Amino acid sequence: MDLGATLPLWSCIPFVGMLLCIAVCPLIAEDWWEKNKQFAVIFWCLLFIIPFSIKYGVFLGAEEVAESIVGDYLTFIVLLFGLFCVAGNICLEGDLVGSPKVNVVMLLIGTLLSSWVGTTGASMVMIRPIIRANSWRSRRTQIVVFFIFLVSNIGGCLTPVGDPPLLMGFMRGVPFFWSLKLLPVFALNVILLLGIFYLIDTRAYRKDLADGNRPHIDPDKSQLKLTGAHNIIFLVMIVGAVILSGVLPTLPMFQNAAGKIMGIHIIGEVTLTLPAIIEIVIILLAAYLSFKTTPEQIRLNNHFNWGAIKEVAILFIGIFITMIPALLILKSNGSELGLSEPWQLFWITGALSSFLDNTPTYLVFLTTAGTLNATSGVLTTVGIIAPKMLMAVSCGAVFMGANTYIGNAPNFMVRSIAEENGVKMPSFFGYILWSLAFLIPVFLVDMLIFFL
Repeated sequence: MDLGATLPLWSCIPFVGMLLCIAVCPLIAEDWWEKNKQFAVIFWCLLFIIPFSIKYGVFLGAEEVAESIVGDYLTFIVLLFGLFCVAGNICLEGDLVGSPKVNVVMLLIGTLLSSWVGTTGASMVMIRPIIRANSWRSRRTQIVVFFIFLVSNIGGCLTPVGDPPLLMGFMRGVPFFWSLKLLPVFALNVILLLGIFYLIDTRAYRKDLADGNRPHIDPDKSQLKLTGAHNIIFLVMIVGAVILSGVLPTLPMFQNAAGKIMGIHIIGEVTLTLPAIIEIVIILLAAYLSFKTTPEQIRLNNHFNWGAIKEVAILFIGIFITMIPALLILKSNGSELGLSEPWQLFWITGALSSFLDNTPTYLVFLTTAGTLNATSGVLTTVGIIAPKMLMAVSCGAVFMGANTYIGNAPNFMVRSIAEENGVKMPSFFGYILWSLAFLIPVFLVDMLIFFL
């Protein structure tokens, strides 16, 4: 049964309501939202689940929710949790002073790191040092916004480890190092955005100095020092677990006689697969060992607390469940949208990845690209895909997750950590204005150079 073909557009109302709550409630009822966001999530989830179950049956409703939670949300939140824990036990201390040049260098390091430890891993490792280096400044918003643009999103495009959509492509036959072909697009975007950031931050820096703000250098911290460095081992464990989750399902020993991946049956067609279980166990073990082997003082120096991961866990389970109808409709109708040019795939993949989970969005349009009867290109399990089409889908999914706070999970986590450390961050719509002003022009340049 093709559910997407029968679902009306109004079935997406709970998802839209969920997004509006995230956007509007902190503006008009901040205290209420902080205390009661979980009840808003439950309300919108039930507003989808109950009508859906009435129309299609309780069993099918339960199956769809279980598929979203077990198939997508569980590994998603465990990965974020593991990286959040391990990165919180790594502390870069010293006399870093947040000048524009220092900030550009730190953003560049984080951006380059993202493709090798994931956007979440790089974000969690780098956000606290850059906030600490700029703690003396009163104008810091632009630093965190461009951090989200670069480290939490664009930096993850060069390997399947960098961002989940590319990992899904790897699992469907895209060669592991094929993503390095995105290097010219990556380099152009990084150069443009770092150049824009430098101009904005220099202006803010001069205003901070004019206001009498001065850095306070601790003489006892005259050199840079990385404490908790052994946790890099646990970051490598987590990255290895992510790679294994893409490799193990292709091995015969993890498949039954029918070629399906073995695992624990949940309900209907939903299975918690053995590769997913192995990934979860390794990540949780890495988080546990990280906490057991790291002095608490390092976490205190990092101002570590559980607020950011709790907020992401609560809000994103609501997003994952309420967006089920939108993804089903998109999956059913994606091949009928008349998309035949790279620039079209770049923008439609990116626009939807700004609000939906970019992994299933990537898969929908990867499949769409595979139906265009290309005679040469990248051989995948969904067909032969022309290189420029694959570049367009990949860049759209990875880059445009930066357009909104909900486009990619690290965005929300970085925002929460920044606010916990006294950085005034834009509202949901305020952040979109930043992306419209600085990201969209860069993406237009991408289209003109690479996708026309």
